[in-house]
Amino acid sequence: MTESKQYQLAVLNGDGIGPEIVPASVKILDAAMAAAGAPAINWTELPLGRSAIDTHGTAVPAETLKALNDVDGWLLGPHDSASYPEPHKSALNPSGTIRKHFGLFANIRPSKAFPGGNAIVEGTDLVIVRENTEGFYADRNTFAGTGEFMPTPDVAIMHGIITRAATERIAHSAFQLAQSRTKQLTIVHKANVLKMTTGLFRDVCKEVALQYPDVTVNDFHIDAMTVHLVRRANKFDVIVTENMFGDILSDLAGEVAGSLGIAPSINSSDTHAMAQASHGSAPDIAGKNIANPIAMILSSAMLLRWLGAKFGDEKVLAAAELVEKAIEATVLDGTTTKDMGGTSGTSEFADAVANRVTTVAHV
Repeated sequence: MTESKQYQLAVLNGDGIGPEIVPASVKILDAAMAAAGAPAINWTELPLGRSAIDTHGTAVPAETLKALNDVDGWLLGPHDSASYPEPHKSALNPSGTIRKHFGLFANIRPSKAFPGGNAIVEGTDLVIVRENTEGFYADRNTFAGTGEFMPTPDVAIMHGIITRAATERIAHSAFQLAQSRTKQLTIVHKANVLKMTTGLFRDVCKEVALQYPDVTVNDFHIDAMTVHLVRRANKFDVIVTENMFGDILSDLAGEVAGSLGIAPSINSSDTHAMAQASHGSAPDIAGKNIANPIAMILSSAMLLRWLGAKFGDEKVLAAAELVEKAIEATVLDGTTTKDMGGTSGTSEFADAVANRVTTVAHV
């Protein structure tokens, strides 16, 4: 067994509820690493978001990007870029800036219902694999600036770009994930209308499928897929799609599984990984100790799994499993935040999960 290393992880609290849910995740990861017998994580807090604008004149300081390149991974809290003063409001948002800078092409977004977790579709356990560098999100499609512009005050144009290379790359990620699960994969597109762009995405995914004959493949239009998720999300496993479709479907899938507050994600390349909850900064509830930290905690556990796979580290994989089991046990006991029908605050829920980590470690 490979000896567990000490990981250097960065913390970017972000805006809104970020300074509540990110520290909760740090606390639980520390408990899980200790329970798994792994070395303590070496944490580095870095400036980002509205507070960084005040202190550094930019939402994503150059020193933050430099420091991120030198760590093993990082936790990114949500940002509230819509509230930033200009010109920061119109600039590429913090998460987009970081994803683009590090080429984080794979956005993996699980949606799993917890027993006792108030799911709309019980038994939901799927993963949306979202291509993260192009598609119909204009901020990802150009070397400089964005692919969105206005030739006149009354006309707005957006570039939606799909390439074979990026599609092949994300398709391989999705098929490899499907092989580790139930060997079922669904391609989502809109090739009946966006024939060339999402048609290319669908066709390239089907070409890649030939290299994975053990995986059963089907495909649906994006509009039909929304209906299928509402009615029978528990019948799907791995779903691969382009950028904007993946963003929309993962929000829907998170709510179907019980709450957007439980929807985690990881953004990764072959060399870097970033844990980031699927939801936003929720400024309306910031500072009230009522935000659900599950999505951020599970995103952090996904980062541990990525690190465990990268370094062949069984102890960090065990720590990730402890986090996941502790959350499931806590929810099953009826300890949840308001969005899931409970009464616990953010800090109370985090304390309960941290305590549960030790309990499940000895089961």
